[in-house]
Amino acid sequence: MSDNNNTITGDMNIQDIVSKYPQTLSVFFQYGLGCIGCHASSYESLAEGVMMHGIDLDAILKDLNELIAKIDAEKEQ
Repeated sequence: MSDNNNTITGDMNIQDIVSKYPQTLSVFFQYGLGCIGCHASSYESLAEGVMMHGIDLDAILKDLNELIAKIDAEKEQ
């Protein structure tokens, strides 16, 4: 997991996450979340969004942050 300020947390806004890292859409879709098309994504936190869909916050955070760490590592190469 990334240990810099690029770490995604549950209190972050869904739309902000997708705006900064468009690649995260694949993770959201994997969990059945079409978040970018949902009006709530502009004001809902990730924790609120996954709770509404019955999704494990820790699991999606793990997958999102693993993807972010991979993206960041590729940028450094």
